[in-house]
Amino acid sequence: MFQQWFGKKHQDDAHSGLYASLEDLVAMRRYTAYLRAKHRKKSFSHQAGDVKSVFKGRGMEFEEIRAYAFGDDVRDIDWRVTARKQNPYTKLFAEEKDREIYVWLDLSAPMVFGTKKEFKSVTASKIAALLGWLSLENKDRFGCVIFDGQRSWLFKPQSNRGQMMAVFKKISSLSEEALRRLEVDESGALKSFKLLEQNVRHQSDVFVISDFTSFDEGLFAQMAALAHKSRLHILNVYDVLEENPPKAGEYMAEYNGKRLIFDSSPKIYRKDYQTYFADKREKLRAFCRRFGCQMMVFRTDKEIADNLKIL
Repeated sequence: MFQQWFGKKHQDDAHSGLYASLEDLVAMRRYTAYLRAKHRKKSFSHQAGDVKSVFKGRGMEFEEIRAYAFGDDVRDIDWRVTARKQNPYTKLFAEEKDREIYVWLDLSAPMVFGTKKEFKSVTASKIAALLGWLSLENKDRFGCVIFDGQRSWLFKPQSNRGQMMAVFKKISSLSEEALRRLEVDESGALKSFKLLEQNVRHQSDVFVISDFTSFDEGLFAQMAALAHKSRLHILNVYDVLEENPPKAGEYMAEYNGKRLIFDSSPKIYRKDYQTYFADKREKLRAFCRRFGCQMMVFRTDKEIADNLKIL
């Protein structure tokens, strides 16, 4: 008995943080209870509020008008009341069920990186699983497009546990295969987004989960097209080392078989390092402001609940 337990624990520890196991994805269901509790209390933080508003929906039955709160969908602003009151007001609609939820999950080579706790690909996979569980509990239809850096796998939206488990199994296998995959097809992501756009219905909710490091103008243009067709949500996964430079000192790095030594001590280096990350983040925020998207950030060394600020 002890040997069986120890063998399983050793196997679990071996993969921990490197790829998303099926058990990891199934376990994400536990977070839905936190979201339900916060929904009842109606006391969401900005980020958790984003999650709530995603599943609030844009039903046909009008409920009320209230003062605009940071994080509300700008497309729901009532401009007549806003002009009369000289303060922004937003419309609330009755909760809509049986909606279409799509996730675009990035498991390409740049996502296989992490300095603490787990790789970005693992965090992204867990977020996708949480959205699947939330969709199932809300009786919405959950679909997914998984991009591995070269190919895409499409799962059309359904509202049943069997189909969702098939998605989870594919995510798990691809996140493990990603450990051995180094090549990235630059045109593959564009084809993947076009595949998504072709299958998404109008007014669906689309979640793009990625680190967005390799997104060029073509991909942003494709995301803009998705934003016009659906309610687009940007979920930015990042590692703490991408935001802040390593401690002052000399380091050796290797890329494409070439090695180099760099010194992280100079102030100009540290400033440029942080500015590079901040500029990329601001580009995403500017995109969201322009196209009315919601944006959330997830750091790999934090639990999903901590990122959502729901504990």
